Amino acid sequence: LKDNRLFCTKIHIMKNYLLGFLLLSFASYAQKPFGKINAGLPIDTLAASCGSCNFKMAKKGCFLAVKKDDIAYEVKGTGLDDHGDAHAEDGFCMTVRKARVQGKVENGFFVATYFELLK
Repeated sequence: LKDNRLFCTKIHIMKNYLLGFLLLSFASYAQKPFGKINAGLPIDTLAASCGSCNFKMAKKGCFLAVKKDDIAYEVKGTGLDDHGDAHAEDGFCMTVRKARVQGKVENGFFVATYFELLK
């Protein structure tokens, strides 16, 4: 019985290590920049956050938005969860972050071709 408990404890520890490794792998993947920089287009540094939580946009639910010229636009091309946990302490729903972006405003949306969240 003692050997069985020891074996189960070792299995439990290994599961925790595996789960931790997978979560860290996902977290590092989730914060990579979206798209590729186009040398022919300007790069802007804009405020980025959740449109409903921090920019008080009318659309319901959480979604990625940027402020350009003091106007908030919903982002198309990349989303909240592509850049980490939106509800983490430093996530988009909890704070306004800065991002390097390329794209253009079309039909009331910011269509991103490049999006890099800054530290």
